[in-house]
Amino acid sequence: MPKKIRELIKELEKARFINRGGKGSHKNFIHEKGVVLTLSGKSGDDAKPYQEKIVKKKIEEVSSERNR
Repeated sequence: MPKKIRELIKELEKARFINRGGKGSHKNFIHEKGVVLTLSGKSGDDAKPYQEKIVKKKIEEVSSERNR
């Protein structure tokens, strides 16, 4: 079963991404390291597989930078 958009948002916030707003159903997240991500969909919607992959990749990218 796919994750909900709200679950992806919680994962991003836990990884210290900041929600910078957006237009309509789009939400822009930025990390202090300069990593940017736009997520589309209402929080109750099912996340698409590509959205889950992108969120995972961005979180890993920030985590690997943090370990340097």
